[in-house]
Amino acid sequence: MVDVGQKAETARTARAGGSIFMNPETLQLIADGSAKKGDVLGIARIAAIQASKRTGDLIPLCHPIALTRVTADFVIDQANAAVHCEVTAECFGKTGVEMEALTATSVGLLTIYDMCKAVDRGMRIENVRLLEKKGGKSGHWLAD
Repeated sequence: MVDVGQKAETARTARAGGSIFMNPETLQLIADGSAKKGDVLGIARIAAIQASKRTGDLIPLCHPIALTRVTADFVIDQANAAVHCEVTAECFGKTGVEMEALTATSVGLLTIYDMCKAVDRGMRIENVRLLEKKGGKSGHWLAD
């Protein structure tokens, strides 16, 4: 692992996002709350938050971080038959929270896939990416 012992503790924030595309009928099951496995977006939100807290266990050489706040928001996009996910992770520490935000986004979207795969195996997870990061020596970064 990289030595962060001499780095200053600062407030750090990262936002990540991604999308899952599916058949319109599958999206309607999610929107109506009628998927057989239950509340898809509610469970995906919990999964995303849990994943953010386990990132140091999942990604080799990633520092475990004491997160101070994690939000996972999902938006249903009827026009594109998609669900968009955006996660914000925050901490006060010596290293950033980009990996936590990205891991949470990925697991949130994978949870949607898992909960709906019986009716739509062709779902596609796309464009998982860092949207913004703040804090630390490198300062503020915003995706184009």
